[in-house]
This record gives sequence, structure tokens and C-alpha cells, in this order.
Amino acid sequence: MPIISKITQGKKNPERYNIFFEDKYAFSVDEAVLVRYQLTKGKELDQWTIEEINFEDEIRKAYNKALYYLGFRMRSEGEVRQKLKEKEYGEAVIDEAIKKLYTHNFLDDQQFSEALMRTQINSSKKGPRAIQQDMQKRGIDKQMQKDVLDSYSEEEQLEIAKGLAEKIALKEKMKTPSQIHQKISDTLLRKGYNYSLIKLAIEELDLEKDEDQWTEIVTEQGDKLWRKHSNKLTGYDLKSKVKQGLYQKGFPGEVINEYLDKKELEND
Repeated sequence: MPIISKITQGKKNPERYNIFFEDKYAFSVDEAVLVRYQLTKGKELDQWTIEEINFEDEIRKAYNKALYYLGFRMRSEGEVRQKLKEKEYGEAVIDEAIKKLYTHNFLDDQQFSEALMRTQINSSKKGPRAIQQDMQKRGIDKQMQKDVLDSYSEEEQLEIAKGLAEKIALKEKMKTPSQIHQKISDTLLRKGYNYSLIKLAIEELDLEKDEDQWTEIVTEQGDKLWRKHSNKLTGYDLKSKVKQGLYQKGFPGEVINEYLDKKELEND
């Protein structure tokens, strides 16, 4: 059986040690592995023990790699597993490294999921469906997803959705109620809110326009359509095309007719 003839400290990483048999380099180990197996000069090692040491050292390297990865921010178990797979560690090594991380409280999917949910709510105003998709991508267990999202009440969802709806309505004030309604619905759906909650959020908004607002809005959007189609169309065909476009945008018939009458007078 080989006997350790020399042990030297690593130059690049002082926490690793080089093991020599008959003054020839054999392998290197982490300091924790060195201590655990009491590796000293003159110690005799059988092949089984050498393989066990190398396996333990791989676990330690994977564990250290995971700690470095976790140093930037909280991660889920799934994210850590994926990172270690990318570094080409074997499944058995990864499993053992993950166990160590849990033992030392460096991994906690419950805590991670709760923090992820709160971050997504506070920073991105996301609804439960979008947050669930984020959890799914990070490998969170389905039951845990449900348990964590159960704490995101409908009251809180509605309050956030209403705030988003109000901001959109203010930003899109030069649009028709129909356009604003669609914009809010599309945005809140992308954010992960369900249809019934979106409906409640919109119901509390006052999207109606007075006569002056309708005139201002139809003039802005009508003129854009007029310029767009006037290169190819004239007369009745141009008016029909603009009228069709304004109907599709949700303008009332009387507002469209007033705009077109005014436009006709301008072009006489």
C-alpha cells in the first residue's frame, strides 16, 4: 500500500494540500478532508481509502463552489443543483454537497420562496401566476409553491392590481376607454393576475370622457390615421378607412362623424 511521503500546501489555494507518494504527486485535498482523515507524512493508505478520500474531496469542492454561488444572493436548491451540474459534478457528489448546505442552513427553499414572492410583489408588482412560474423555473416543489402563494391574499392582489390599473389609465389618458381597458387587461395578465381580479380592478376606475376630451383624443388619433392613409387614398375611400380605424379603437359613432365633418371642411 502507498505511503504518504510528503504533504505541501497549495500555492494558489492555501486551503488545499498536495499529497505525495514516494515524492511523486498523487492527489490534492481540501484542508477539511486532510484533517478528517488525519493525513500525515508516513501514513499508509489502501486503495479503498484513497477512493473514499477523493470522493469526499469532490463533495467538499462542490460544497465550496455552491457557497461561492450562494454568496451573491439567496438561491433555491434547484438553482444550486443546476450550477453544480454545469460544473460537471456527479449526481452522488451533488446530493452530498446539498445535504451539507442544508445541515449548515445555507439552503432553505421555504425561506427562499417567501423572499422571492415578496421581492416580486414589491419590486415588480407581480400576481400569483407569474410568481409561481418564477418558482417553477427555480425548481421549487409544487406543494411548497402553493403553500407560499396561499399567503398572497386576494385583498393584497386587488390593491396592487388597482394601483397598476390607475397608473396605466393616467399614462394612457389620450386613448379611448376601450383602448385603456385593453391595455390594463393585457398588462395585468402578463403580470400574473386572473381575469376575475382584473375585472374588479378595472370596475373601480372612471374611464369615461367628457366632450372636450373626446374631441382632443379623436383629433390626435384620427389625424394619425389620416396621415397614414392619405398617401394612397382620397375622398370617400380615405374617410371610410379612417372611420373604420376609429371604430376599431372604440370611438363612438357621433364622435367619429364630428371629426370627419370637421376634417372635410379643413380639406375643402
